[in-house]
Parts: sequence; C-alpha cells; structure tokens
Amino acid sequence: MVDLFVDHILVKNNKDQEELDTEHEIVMRLQNRILMLFFASAECQTCQEFAPMLSDFFKRLTDEFYVERSAQLVLLYISLDQSEEQQESFLQELPKKSLFLAYEDPYRRELEAMFNVEKVPTVVVLRPDCSILIPNAVEEILLLGPDCYQNWQEAAEIIDRNFMLKEDFEEKSMRSFSDPVRRLKYKVEDEKKKKKKKKGKGWGLGGGGDEGVEADRGADDKEGGGSPW
Repeated sequence: MVDLFVDHILVKNNKDQEELDTEHEIVMRLQNRILMLFFASAECQTCQEFAPMLSDFFKRLTDEFYVERSAQLVLLYISLDQSEEQQESFLQELPKKSLFLAYEDPYRRELEAMFNVEKVPTVVVLRPDCSILIPNAVEEILLLGPDCYQNWQEAAEIIDRNFMLKEDFEEKSMRSFSDPVRRLKYKVEDEKKKKKKKKGKGWGLGGGGDEGVEADRGADDKEGGGSPW
C-alpha cells in the first residue's frame, strides 16, 4: 500500500488541504489499512448521486459520532475531472478525512490505467499489500452499506479489535454504568439474608423457636421423671 504512493504527495481534504509529502506521513496514514480508490468526475451525474452515499458510508465507519474507534479504512479520491475547478467542487461532497491527489499530478491517469477503470464511478478496494480486494465496490456499498467493512476486513485478514459500532459501545457502556448499582443491590440483599439468618439462630437458642421448646421439654422430663400423661 505504502509503495504505491511513497513517491507521491497525498492531500488531506480539509480546509487547509495539508499535504502528506514524506514517507513517514504516508506510512502512518496507509499502513495496515484497507484503501478505497474512488475514481469519479464532477461531470458524471451518477458520480454526483453516488458521492453523498459514499461519504455517509465512510463517515459511519470512521467518524466518532458513529463509532467508538475508527475503522482501518482510507478513502482516496482519484479525480478524472477536466479541470481543477471541477475537482475542487467535487471534493466538497467528500468527507474531510478523505485524501486526494493534486489535479496537476499525472499519477491520477496512471492509476486509472493500472486498475483498468472503464467507467465512473468506480471504487477499487485494496488490501494493505496493494492487491485488489474488489475491482469495483459501488454496488456492494449501495446494497450493504457499512456492513461491507466486516466482509472486507475478514477477506483482507486485518486484525481490527479496536473497531466498534457506537450502538455496541453504548450497550457495553450502559452495562458498565449499571454494574455499581447492581452490586449495591446485591450487597443490600445479602446483608438482609445474613441478619435474618442470625435472628433465626437467636430464636432457637433463646427458647423462642421450636428447637427451644423441645429442649425445655427434654429438661423437664429428665428432672421430674417425665410427664404422667
């Protein structure tokens, strides 16, 4: 994965459009991650319609509003636009955490040929070793949504124990929040049982229970020779 872009500059799709221009930065961003190469063009109506769906898909897997920890997933836009203005316009439809190649970088067209992109939109999904996992995942994303990621993760043999959907995290958190209350409830009930058991023993020894009555009767029989009846 890193070798594919180590000699190129990746740009963050944020306000400042910060560049990842060193090998260390690119390694830190791409290593051990599934990479989605999104080939599209602002002139393509289907691309315009798909972009918000892809953006939502990516956010639901990487945004802390939806997940406790981000999935090991990177979205890289490969522009096939006819002008830099078109590219800039299209980037506004994509997540801020996505990356892109600068318009003047000819590597965009090399990647198009490398992955045999024949139509747009195309989402090429790559394993961390740069091998192709899915040649075009557009239909799968539309059909399955974020559930795709688990299939990709297993197929790519990526260990991602940190990834957790927000609803799973909240369920776990609610159990954690309720544990102290539940332990306190059980502690109070245990104390009640202990007191009840202790009180029961006191009755037996003090003559207030059946055992005490039988003991008194036994003593009277021994001293008085037993009951005449």
